[in-house]
Amino acid sequence: MSKRWQALGLLLLLGLGLSQVKAAEELRLEAEYPVEGMRGGNLSGLALCKGEFWTVSDRDDDQYYRLDSSDSVWKAQAHRISAGPPPSAGLPWNLRLFVRIAEYKRGGTVDFEGITCDDAGNRYLVSEGYAAVLLDPVQGSQSWLKLPWNLMAQANRHGLLTQFNSIYEGISVSPDGQQIWLAAERQRRGILTLFKQGDKWVCRNNCVMFAEGGTTPIPPALGKRSPLPVDFSDMIYYHGKLFTLERAAHQVCRRSAQSGIAERCWSFAQTLLAPVRHYRQNWGLAEALWIDERGAWIGLDTGDLAREDGDKRPYVLHYATPAAGWDAP
Repeated sequence: MSKRWQALGLLLLLGLGLSQVKAAEELRLEAEYPVEGMRGGNLSGLALCKGEFWTVSDRDDDQYYRLDSSDSVWKAQAHRISAGPPPSAGLPWNLRLFVRIAEYKRGGTVDFEGITCDDAGNRYLVSEGYAAVLLDPVQGSQSWLKLPWNLMAQANRHGLLTQFNSIYEGISVSPDGQQIWLAAERQRRGILTLFKQGDKWVCRNNCVMFAEGGTTPIPPALGKRSPLPVDFSDMIYYHGKLFTLERAAHQVCRRSAQSGIAERCWSFAQTLLAPVRHYRQNWGLAEALWIDERGAWIGLDTGDLAREDGDKRPYVLHYATPAAGWDAP
């Protein structure tokens, strides 16, 4: 078969795959919870570990938070980080320089953007500033994972992890703690996967399982006409699938855990962009995601922004499980 026909066949397969992704059904909002007690309020990740919600702030290098969700206002309780500085991940010099500059401008260099846990309760935090993963185990001391030496080079060959503030934005782990998925944020976005081998993490064949560029239309209520780059702002592994939080498109998508290809998406644009939750900005604020049988929890990184009612607290929004379930075709 000629290269021309091979290329046409690949385009046809991609087109068929895209056509099978149904139009995004709107999720139904169940409740919303303001969060108090975070130092800066930059809620950037969410995980339910052994019945307790945990979160990270992308401005705090020395602590993350357990969330008391027993009341209508969630209370954040600081949990210290004592693992020392992250190891080198092979980031190019210019990105390392931008991290240092950002420290003086906004504070913090580690830039925690995601948190997850395995069934044993071990917690994993991903650093965007250093492209590193911190393990906080149930037993033992905190430590930085030994990631593959060739991970950064493979990502760069796919156009991933090449721009400042567009590195790792989400992390998920298999229930047995033997496989990790990392979400590369944007320009280009992608999903990388690693497997545990002794005390190290390795790639099987290619570290990069999914990568793509392009743009996405913006919901009209956002008030920005031009499309934004497609992105991932968080990710969770649930029932054998990966669920990605896609901030610019204001949607959650179910994806294959083997290929990263989208199978179905659900929108949260109507409720998040309603006037009562309006923020004076032209980008999405959804930064944190948790999925289980009770629905979806989406956390907002509001920074210093205030809603129309003047509230500057970060929020977690609870959406009901879709009527046909998360496994619906």
